[in-house]
Amino acid sequence: PDLSGYEKFGLGNVKYNISRIHITAVEFPSASISLIPGTGIKLVIGNASLTVDMNWNIRTWMFKDSGRSTVYISKVFVTAIFSTPLDNTGHTSISLTSCRTTSGDIDIKLNGKS
Repeated sequence: PDLSGYEKFGLGNVKYNISRIHITAVEFPSASISLIPGTGIKLVIGNASLTVDMNWNIRTWMFKDSGRSTVYISKVFVTAIFSTPLDNTGHTSISLTSCRTTSGDIDIKLNGKS
């Protein structure tokens, strides 16, 4: 979904809109799944990266600008625990019990008219 809103800075507001958000690349160089007896499943993703392209525009009382942006997020680490209990009909269900995510680097390239 598109993101829009405004932030108050100093002498006025900055209105922004981020649209046409597309994930263009995802890499999982290190991923593992293991069983946790009596609990469920543990998923570990290490050193992942993600590239996102989007359009953006901003407007203040002094100027306005718009363009394209590429965001590259790297050194992403995720650890998730899923429980796998049986429901009352005997079927296995799955639910997220815990999730921890960290990212190391974010590189943002803005291309605009200004």
